[in-house]
Amino acid sequence: MKFNVKGRNITVTDSLRSYAEEKLMKLGKNLNSASRLELELFCEKNPRIEDNQVAEATIFTKGPVLRAKGASTDMYASIDLMADKLDRQVKKYRGKLVSHNAHVRGSLPPDRGLESLDEEAEEREPQIVKTKQFSIKPMSAEEAALQMELIGHDFFVFRNAETNETNVIYRRRDGDYGLIEPI
Repeated sequence: MKFNVKGRNITVTDSLRSYAEEKLMKLGKNLNSASRLELELFCEKNPRIEDNQVAEATIFTKGPVLRAKGASTDMYASIDLMADKLDRQVKKYRGKLVSHNAHVRGSLPPDRGLESLDEEAEEREPQIVKTKQFSIKPMSAEEAALQMELIGHDFFVFRNAETNETNVIYRRRDGDYGLIEPI
């Protein structure tokens, strides 16, 4: 795994770099060698922010991009927080990859390791495995948001009653809603 450290508003010392590298290189055992990790260490200048020492890491894999951020009053503690979050994400990613491949292939032979699964996942192209059809009735964006909440999905496709166009409403990470309209 390739490793890159950069600092913003902070000098990255050798001890800080080696500590971060020691913590984050442990993740390499669950990722393939083509992965790239970028770590940014910075200090928030705003005096109102108490946890101003921030460590933010991004792992670029052949699959998803994994990102984690840790903030505290000590940079070493921030690195620990961020590394723990990344570790959980990497394990979840690897678990999904292994379980998906086991499901696709039936069961795993006992002599196959994670590296061979990773190579097979890179070779396999995603495919459409399920198709749904449903009628779209005209409604307002507010009604669509209510329908989305009732069925428990993260998005909802509907025909906008005002424009008579097909729209998509979705739940954003901050808890608000987003609306996609065609142009």
